[in-house]
Amino acid sequence: MDHTLEQLVGSLKHKPGALLPILHRIQDHFGYIPDAATPIIVRELRITAADVHGVVSFYHYFRTEQPGRHVVEICRAEACQARGARELEHHAKASLGIDYHQTTPGRDITLKAVYCLGNCACGPSVRVGKQIKARMTPARFDALINELTTYKLELN
Repeated sequence: MDHTLEQLVGSLKHKPGALLPILHRIQDHFGYIPDAATPIIVRELRITAADVHGVVSFYHYFRTEQPGRHVVEICRAEACQARGARELEHHAKASLGIDYHQTTPGRDITLKAVYCLGNCACGPSVRVGKQIKARMTPARFDALINELTTYKLELN
């Protein structure tokens, strides 16, 4: 991992304002910002660990723990709330047994709150990966989770 981190940091360290692009590249590669990244970034950019931590903790996009196989984002913006997002989020937390920014014990699902997926007329909306699911109900949420957590076996 350290060799890959060195390459990711090294490829962008000469750009002006390199910290954010480096953090994005690391998270895109690993799915989160591993602890091992901080000393490499500190050394290569000649900044403090507090500088790195400050940026990582400020932006909600960055994660410091490995997410589940699927990140399920529930829109909490006003338009989705008016269409039932609060009930959906209560159902999601109860059915998964986790809160926002937590991962199910089997590491299948990480639940995340977002504030507008740009699908306001069709809320409440949920995003999994790059796919937005509209008009989400508790029953449709359960079906989605079932689809995401069902492993398909192929018999030859």
